[in-house]
Amino acid sequence: MHDTGDGQDTTTGRDQVAGAFSDAWLDEAGGTAPALSVLPPEAQAVYRSLLMVAPVAADVFVAGSGDGSLTERCLRKLVAVGLVREEPDGLLHACSPRTTLEAWAARREAEAAEVRSAADVLAEVYAAHQGLRNEFFEVVEGRRAVRALIHSLQDAARREVRVFDRGPYLDDSPPLPEEVQLRALRRGTAYRVVYESGALHHQGALLCMRASVSAGEQARVFPDVPMKLLLSDTARGLVILPRPTSQQADALLVYPSPLLDALTDLFEAFWRLGVPVSEAPEDAPLAGAADGRREPSPETQRLLSLLTAGLTDESIARELGVSYRTVSRRIGRLQELLGARTRFQLGVQAARRGWL
Repeated sequence: MHDTGDGQDTTTGRDQVAGAFSDAWLDEAGGTAPALSVLPPEAQAVYRSLLMVAPVAADVFVAGSGDGSLTERCLRKLVAVGLVREEPDGLLHACSPRTTLEAWAARREAEAAEVRSAADVLAEVYAAHQGLRNEFFEVVEGRRAVRALIHSLQDAARREVRVFDRGPYLDDSPPLPEEVQLRALRRGTAYRVVYESGALHHQGALLCMRASVSAGEQARVFPDVPMKLLLSDTARGLVILPRPTSQQADALLVYPSPLLDALTDLFEAFWRLGVPVSEAPEDAPLAGAADGRREPSPETQRLLSLLTAGLTDESIARELGVSYRTVSRRIGRLQELLGARTRFQLGVQAARRGWL
């Protein structure tokens, strides 16, 4: 899964980030705040400082703070959400956050239920307007809309994202995982990806696979992955449909249904058949390398290239100008050297080590 080009400004200081977050929270319309554990640092500091001295006159408290203007803004918001109570004479009291924030959470849950209900109604209207009266899926047209949906589904996943990754791989594909995937991995979302074996022959796709595995992705390789697919938890599936005559793509967004169940079963079947891609370092010691030969030699790389291209042993022997028995012996030695039980596994292990 490739980077979208979205970068982070590494020059932004921690104080600047906190300040921007604080401003956005303080300026929020509607006068509600998130749970205390995720309040911006300035608001937390004001609340904690007030706990130490409350009850206290507002003007005295503000005058004793380091930044009177910011403290006043924080107090106004804290009063609005119920974390602070201000008497008519200006005396401030710190209120228990449990009741206040539980009430806030209840309001958000009610709002979320209303949004879901509205989404169902609007989906019916949309389907009627587009002529798509199917509760199992909807059609998404255009590469930009599909790409945005791919990001949205990964952001929404909390347990696991499962992917079929197959070509065609573009020549300008960045050799890095997408930031949305790295963000999901950092919050604990599992990733399982089955790559088409063609990824082993594409430098950008191969580098991206290695970087993704290093970041925590579980990856396997299979010769013929049937489609481009993304499953977000068990709630949504996205079947990507590239247009063969252009760089555009469409998709089917699949909702919980027998169709989504079938796509899930299909993924699990291919996952069981795929060859695992491990995170072992490419320079790890090789079993059976005591003969002193340095691998990969040019001859070995040529042999592996022909093997992964699908040539038979007889064809490889003709290409290399050696006997059939010599080819079989060399392949057997490489399988032993890389710990591969099958020739397909040999190709995967060779690609992982950068031998192709």
